[in-house]
Amino acid sequence: MDATKIEWQWSSFEDLSRDDLYEILERRQQVFVVEQHCVYPDIDRVDQQAFHLLGWKRNGAQRQLVAYLRCVFPGVKYPEVSLGRVLNTSAVRGTGVGRAMLALAIQHAERQFPGLRIRISAQQYLEAFYRSFGFETVSEPYDEDGIPHVEMLR
Repeated sequence: MDATKIEWQWSSFEDLSRDDLYEILERRQQVFVVEQHCVYPDIDRVDQQAFHLLGWKRNGAQRQLVAYLRCVFPGVKYPEVSLGRVLNTSAVRGTGVGRAMLALAIQHAERQFPGLRIRISAQQYLEAFYRSFGFETVSEPYDEDGIPHVEMLR
């Protein structure tokens, strides 16, 4: 899958269609709960205070959500703007879609919240990936729902 063939969509929570929201929740469940064997409260009342980046792969008239993240407003989870629920489906892993998505998310966060830093709670095994985008580790590793994480700032 070529990362340039992804149709990117930014939406506020209010602008998400019911079908788009259902797709988001289904993908988050598939990746975080089923694939990563992590039972956690995904519905956390943060989605309403975030922008959502959806990456769609088209197959004729059909489209499939293959990448997603949310850009949470400052002051909701952290004093900074934060990126979270970052996922790629198995169909696009290793294709550059994740890099393209994160680059778009950083641009959006900097445009929407100029002068603010960006914080992420990253799965520790992805630390080098986020470092390549200018994030720096600012915490010791910690357990979040059974998975080692670190906080990172850009």
